[in-house]
Amino acid sequence: MRKREELIEIKSYTEEGYQPVIDFNSWRVAVLNYCEELLVENIDKMQKHNQTDEVFILLKGECTLFLAEGEEEIENIYAQKMEPFKLYNIKKSVWHTHTLSKEAMVLIVENQDTDLSNSPEIDLNQNQQQRLVELSQSLS
Repeated sequence: MRKREELIEIKSYTEEGYQPVIDFNSWRVAVLNYCEELLVENIDKMQKHNQTDEVFILLKGECTLFLAEGEEEIENIYAQKMEPFKLYNIKKSVWHTHTLSKEAMVLIVENQDTDLSNSPEIDLNQNQQQRLVELSQSLS
């Protein structure tokens, strides 16, 4: 007979920022909590994943997803305020970033091999950074 510890794995993450929590085969579940670098006025880059979609689920607090069109450059930027317990699937190769309230917790489901080697980042210019702030304020 197997012990209970062999039947279930229980994990949590309550520190600031992003942390993978469970990896299995090709998928990963991670937690994203508030951190200062994700205050809207501190966001200076966006990222895209070239090999996979990425799912975000707001568990508590507030989170706004920012999405942008463009291949090699950021073009139009859009904002999506998240609602708790809805699944937001950012499609492969879409530029994105996010801002969180201090009490926010977001669950992320992504491919286990998602990392900087297949997820380029792009610096935002001052106008683009200001656009994030304006979009965030318009949703408040």
